[in-house]
Amino acid sequence: MPAFPGDRSAEIVSALGSVPPNAPASEVARRLLDLFTSGRIAPGTRLPPERQLAATLEVGRSAVREALAALEILGIVDVRPGSGTYLRGEASELLPQTLRWGLLIGERNTRELLELRAGLEIYVARLAAGRAAGATSELDEHVRRMREHLGDLAVFARADLAFHAELARLADNAALVDQLHVVRSLLQVYADRAVGDGEQARRALAEHEAVAAAVHAGDADAAASAMAAHMATAAARLVADSPS
Repeated sequence: MPAFPGDRSAEIVSALGSVPPNAPASEVARRLLDLFTSGRIAPGTRLPPERQLAATLEVGRSAVREALAALEILGIVDVRPGSGTYLRGEASELLPQTLRWGLLIGERNTRELLELRAGLEIYVARLAAGRAAGATSELDEHVRRMREHLGDLAVFARADLAFHAELARLADNAALVDQLHVVRSLLQVYADRAVGDGEQARRALAEHEAVAAAVHAGDADAAASAMAAHMATAAARLVADSPS
């Protein structure tokens, strides 16, 4: 499909079509995202004015304004006062943001997100064990920091997060890591409850040590099993105080 370079409002408008009557801003955003991720619009393209988009989509200008504002927050478009609204990246760069948007506008259920995170983390551990090839020094360093800061839960939590980030790097699967990052971001509001006291920290440390040992040994099954055990206890702690 040909791209629309520069300011090609007529072609963009013709590609959009209308949305159902009285559609909310979320539906307008979805329609725009469908077009933005189709590959038909080049990065830097200026979008049609709000009034033209509203007329084409058959919605009020406020719905278009809210949709564009949300897409700007997510980094999809760049709104330049006095100049217009521009697409920021290529389709491949926008896809992770699209996933983030889809999760954010849906009804979020903490338990379901925890289940999704568990599945992704378990697979990451399995891949890391098969691909680390002994390069686990950074992983071991994060475990050491956790061990040395059992009494400082803020430092412990940072080392915990760094451990999972390093494990994802060792897994060497960018698409998987993108999805995991989205889910972690949505669960960040509960992160402070992940480890509430020294006893929980000691248990979490033992769980991380088991994952690291399995990855170091290149045992994918053991790494997946150890991560599954860790995710189960971590999820139980989070769900206990979750509003969902």
